[in-house]
Amino acid sequence: MASDGSSGLEAMMAMRAELPSSTKTADELVAEMKRMPLFMTSMDDMDEDNEMLQAIRAIAYEGTRAEVAGNFRTQGNECVKTKQWSDARTFYAKALAALKAPREAAPKDSDVAELDEEVEEKKERALEEACYANRALCHLEMKNYGSCNRDCAGALRMNPRNVKAWYRAAQACLALDKTPEALDACQGGLEIDSTNTALQSLLEKVKKRQTHLAEVDQARRDREQRVIRETATLRFALKQRNIAARKTATPPEMEDAGIKLEDPLDANSTLTIPMILLYPLHAQSDFVKACTEHETVAQHLEYILPTPWDEEHEYTPQSVECYMETVQGGLIKAGKKLSLLKLLASGKIEIVDGLVSVNVVPRARATEWIEDFKRRKGKA
Repeated sequence: MASDGSSGLEAMMAMRAELPSSTKTADELVAEMKRMPLFMTSMDDMDEDNEMLQAIRAIAYEGTRAEVAGNFRTQGNECVKTKQWSDARTFYAKALAALKAPREAAPKDSDVAELDEEVEEKKERALEEACYANRALCHLEMKNYGSCNRDCAGALRMNPRNVKAWYRAAQACLALDKTPEALDACQGGLEIDSTNTALQSLLEKVKKRQTHLAEVDQARRDREQRVIRETATLRFALKQRNIAARKTATPPEMEDAGIKLEDPLDANSTLTIPMILLYPLHAQSDFVKACTEHETVAQHLEYILPTPWDEEHEYTPQSVECYMETVQGGLIKAGKKLSLLKLLASGKIEIVDGLVSVNVVPRARATEWIEDFKRRKGKA
């Protein structure tokens, strides 16, 4: 009895020696305690050099493939109960790996009874199915929907009647908006268990989502078709008015301004075009967001001029001339009282990047500016 008491005391002293020293800081104590399997809070706390942990690991891998896998599955199930999805996934992965490991034959002189291979295979298949289905749950909770579907497929290969696998596959497909696949998965599960309320409820969600997505897709197609029709109508409207238009590689930013028809699907409705009034002698400009085809440049100059920066009072509706650049790169004097349509329909002027440009210069300095324009164009 004395020796037994001595042995127990020695064991207690050994365990006491393993405890963290009281002279350490609180953080050091916590870190050291986490090295002990009893106090580990996460798989991340594992240390490959931890002898105690390695001993536990060795025990974990003792036994038949089914026993080893069953042990890991149990640990995974415990993690699932506390919603430790990442750790649970790791344990299920280890269980599946154990089931794929080569079988170890018992030594010839061993007293261990020979295993019934058929019974063992049945156990292994059941474990593999369960681990795939359970790992699919972990992936689902972690929003790894593709991996969830792959594990559901693995479980269903083992057992096509696994309702949980059908249910989780449907959930993952719905999360990915793969409604046809989600519908198939729901129906697959309900063929096995037609009274499953979870699957019935999920099926209704899938149908509603499918209807919503179909409506969204139809609305998108309708918008695209309308844009195509509107673009074709606008192109025809410009052509029948003999208005030339082109785009450059670097169009200006004009927000929602652009060439528009009053009725986008009626080529005969009133056309509006953005116009920029340039004051080249003073490097200034004014932007007119929408100028109708029947309006004149003079109508806009009436409310724009005089400008705040015109200290010499050179710019008034009566004292300025307007010029527009031609398709060939020359200049044409634009009559201020001519409608925009008449100016553009002449065929000499084009709309560039959806914008009509008009140069406004004081009449007294028009010749000076024209000569400068020609020099810059190399036409002097």
